[in-house]
Parts: sequence; C-alpha cells; structure tokens
Amino acid sequence: MDEARAVLDRLERIELLDRGGATRDVLLGELRELVLEAEAWARTEGGEAGKRATEGLRVALDACGAQCTRDMIAV
Repeated sequence: MDEARAVLDRLERIELLDRGGATRDVLLGELRELVLEAEAWARTEGGEAGKRATEGLRVALDACGAQCTRDMIAV
C-alpha cells in the first residue's frame, strides 16, 4: 500500500508543479521518479496489468524526453 500512496503523492506533486509553471527539466525528473515508483508498485501489487502500464510509461518517457513533458502530464 505504501507504493500506491507514493505513486498518488507523486502525481499530485507533478500536477502542482505543472500548475505552478515548473520547468520541463523539473517535470521530467518528477516523471522519471514516477516511473520508478510505479515499477515498485507493480512489483508488489500491480500484477501483469501494472507491469504493462509501467512499461508503457517508461517507453513514452524515453521516446519523448523533455520535449513533450507537459503533454504527458495532460494525458
């Protein structure tokens, strides 16, 4: 359950940073941390669907880098 809370807390933090006008580099760092936390969650309770979702986040983050950080947050 701690892993799920970490993911939810990170999402809230990212949203607040985005609304506050944080730089792309700051948001990208937060998104990378989100992926790590989502992986931890998937390992403990996410099952196969959680693993696939986490991998999808990682692929999307790697594919777009800093150029589409705000677009990822909007999704």
